Amino acid sequence: MNNNNKLLLLFCILSSSAVVYGDGNAKIFDITHKITSQLPTFDSKKGLGHFIWLVSSIKNGSMANISEFKLGTHTGTHVDAPSHFFQKYYEEEFDVSTLSLQTLTGPVLVVDVPRNKNITAEVMKSLNIPRGVHRVLFRTLNTDRRLMHRREFASDFTGFKKDGAQWLVDNTDIKLVGIDYLSISAYVDAAPTHHIFLKSREIVIVEGLNLDEIKPGKYTVHCLPLRMVGADGCPTRCILTA
Repeated sequence: MNNNNKLLLLFCILSSSAVVYGDGNAKIFDITHKITSQLPTFDSKKGLGHFIWLVSSIKNGSMANISEFKLGTHTGTHVDAPSHFFQKYYEEEFDVSTLSLQTLTGPVLVVDVPRNKNITAEVMKSLNIPRGVHRVLFRTLNTDRRLMHRREFASDFTGFKKDGAQWLVDNTDIKLVGIDYLSISAYVDAAPTHHIFLKSREIVIVEGLNLDEIKPGKYTVHCLPLRMVGADGCPTRCILTA
């Protein structure tokens, strides 16, 4: 690889990492992935594709540029509502507008997950997350593999197995659980894992986080999805402060 290619590779890595604002003792880490046409989407080889277009254009004589966009409710960095996997909750309107801002904002622990396995009960035990911790972001092999930067969906991503989800519910005080790919659950355990997390309507799931360059430790998290009535999920802007 020549020097020009090395510089290009370095630029691509840095430009896609979590953006850091501020210096000294006050830093803001933007852990939201940019929404682009290359963003991976669940079970797709083509990625998001074209999603935004101008409906009014200054260039074409309009007074202002005005765009419209079309996105799935589980695009990029996003939250899941209880209605995502429960028809009863969908009919009862437990949508993203009902998610607790108190849960979505506050002290959070970022943990590194062992790189050779999904998040099982055994893995959860090994992480030694103490009682009293209410928000945890799980940094996994997904980040090392840069899966959120690949257009083609990877079904072999790291996620929670149902026994890991049940262990978390039974043995911790966690109410916000976040992960660094498009689903909190391992691909083969999608429904049962989501059912375990969402059944009580007390746990908020955040998926598709950008944890590149984020070190394990304590932060404050702020995740603010749009207040969309009827939505079973919603893209969200998430930041960490330290």
